[in-house]
Amino acid sequence: MEKTNNNILVSACLLGIDCRYCGTGLFNETVYKLKENYNLIPVCPEQLGGLTTPRNPVELVKGQAVDQNQNDFTAQFDKGAAETLKIAKLLDCKMAVLKSNSPSCGYGKIYDGTFQGNLIDGNGKTADLLAENGIKIITEKECKQKD
Repeated sequence: MEKTNNNILVSACLLGIDCRYCGTGLFNETVYKLKENYNLIPVCPEQLGGLTTPRNPVELVKGQAVDQNQNDFTAQFDKGAAETLKIAKLLDCKMAVLKSNSPSCGYGKIYDGTFQGNLIDGNGKTADLLAENGIKIITEKECKQKD
């Protein structure tokens, strides 16, 4: 496959950047290999929204981003989503590969807000905003290396 000039957003943690809530990355070889055909643009919406790393885990409850102590981080999640969209528009990204189940990047399934590892249908704040703006979203679970 020929290299294209297509830029795609990628959750930075999937490229091994230590930006997850627990302070680690989650390197994904299949996602990384996309660099052979695409320009990968790493983003961490939660850091772009001003959250520290590490940080308490957050889940969405009725559209609000809260931790187990019910501290509300919705403003930071919304800001991170907006900043990620700015980057996508600036660099003409038509697609994003995002971290599954995340309250920011999850697409199709997210944690249910009980902090028990239960999944429900839904999208993270960033995934929702990107999709609303016509950006195709897939998660690392759906990412397949094309020959």
